[in-house]
Amino acid sequence: MTADVDGTSSLDRAAILALVSDHLAEILEVSPSEIDEDIPFDVLGADSLALIELVEALEESLSSRVAGFHIDDEDLEGLTSVRDAVDYVAAKLSLA
Repeated sequence: MTADVDGTSSLDRAAILALVSDHLAEILEVSPSEIDEDIPFDVLGADSLALIELVEALEESLSSRVAGFHIDDEDLEGLTSVRDAVDYVAAKLSLA
């Protein structure tokens, strides 16, 4: 995590990966060490309900850093792995 010029903190990719992995591990009731960013969500055992829970958890966590942070429903189809989710969040945060 780094401090921006205006004093707010921004997340680097490693911090976003940790956030996504921690939330997903909690949802799937596994250790975060079992979450590999290259394994597809379905192989990890994450169904559509788990992905919705992940999105809600990320929106809640990130809304304190970026007002109105939101993951669009139509973007969910493109999120098939932890890597996809991390890359998506990183891209959204860089646009904020």
